[in-house]
Amino acid sequence: MEFKSLVFYFLSTILVLAALRVITARNPVHSALALVLAFFTGAGLWLLLEAEFLAITLVLVYIGAVMVLFLFVVMMLDINLEELRKGFWSYLPAGLLVAGLMVVEMVMVLGGKDLGLGTPAPHGADYSNIKELGRLLYTDYVYPFELAAVLLLVAMVAAIALTHRKRGDTRQMNPADQVKVKRADRIRMVSMKPVKPEPPKSDEDEE
Repeated sequence: MEFKSLVFYFLSTILVLAALRVITARNPVHSALALVLAFFTGAGLWLLLEAEFLAITLVLVYIGAVMVLFLFVVMMLDINLEELRKGFWSYLPAGLLVAGLMVVEMVMVLGGKDLGLGTPAPHGADYSNIKELGRLLYTDYVYPFELAAVLLLVAMVAAIALTHRKRGDTRQMNPADQVKVKRADRIRMVSMKPVKPEPPKSDEDEE
């Protein structure tokens, strides 16, 4: 067995175990850390396929940004694990159905003649992975790329609109009104006459 194949099977084993740990871990923080490990091993597999740009993007975007944010959210929220486990068995048939469909799709894709796991052709020293990826995106796959960009733009606009929507049960402040406020609007000067405090009464006076 070649060293490259040995590394592939080693990373694939870690990836499968980490993916199983994501869905079987009881602690959500442990599940998120297992997902980080799965992303790292996935990046290693991309490197074996000579897709350095995709591997670096996977590490920087998903591990460096998305998963760190997810970890902060999970650790800050008070998640009731007992409530989450109640509906596990009820959603298990749907989950198995989706997993089975994904397995069938992967077998169909990897079992094809054109999309099988073949040995990649060797490239020269001047080969640029980023240049080749850009050429494919803006020539053969330009319309799917533009469609994905439009969908992401719509999703971003919708997220901003949902965040800034006005609700009747919340108190909102207008920054423009806060800037234009004057001292007379917030402070009122009251003139009061001085009052001389009465001397404390002794026990003899009370008798």
